[in-house]
Amino acid sequence: MTRTRVKICGITRVADAAAVVQCGADALGLVFHPDSPRYVDLAQARQIAASVSPFVTVVGLFVNTAPDAIRHIIANVPLGLLQFHGDEENALCNSFGLPFIKSIAMREGIDVLFLMEQYPDAKGFLLDAWQPQTYGGGGETFDWKILPELSPRPLILAGGLTPENVQTAINTAHPYAVDVSSGVESRKGIKSAAKMAAFMKGVENSDTGGY
Repeated sequence: MTRTRVKICGITRVADAAAVVQCGADALGLVFHPDSPRYVDLAQARQIAASVSPFVTVVGLFVNTAPDAIRHIIANVPLGLLQFHGDEENALCNSFGLPFIKSIAMREGIDVLFLMEQYPDAKGFLLDAWQPQTYGGGGETFDWKILPELSPRPLILAGGLTPENVQTAINTAHPYAVDVSSGVESRKGIKSAAKMAAFMKGVENSDTGGY
């Protein structure tokens, strides 16, 4: 049986990080994009990352961030993986001494495989809904049937996932992993332990064929 991995993104509090670990997610995301309502500053990020138990990956999310700023964050926050959501090129993404994944906005007519070829060093690709005004899905889904069947790297499905639809999403798209943020919040930027647990249950049901 293949187990679908789970990342819960946009963590802003130590208590929410503890709930991520408790529910069994594989990774949590810290957003370093100042325009995001889930943005964390360096002090917050250090406190959250220091609280995370072993074997849970702390992911740093960046959007067209200055390279020196990224290096400063990496030097002060124990990140295990970088996630790039902007217009960063492969060479830049690969220049920080940490593995990285690249986000691709699934807009109509996009050549996904061509874009993936531009990032030969990426460890995976996060496929998100396209929103013209933002660098994230904004709680919107896209057609899960259009995920490429032959991908050079693992695919991470994001955009509008919730405890109610994640089982269907996985059964439709068969991704390596799923990434959720707003779908497990009690209010913007604040996670709900109950919703995270329900989300994990949906993932488990999709993997085991349960209901």
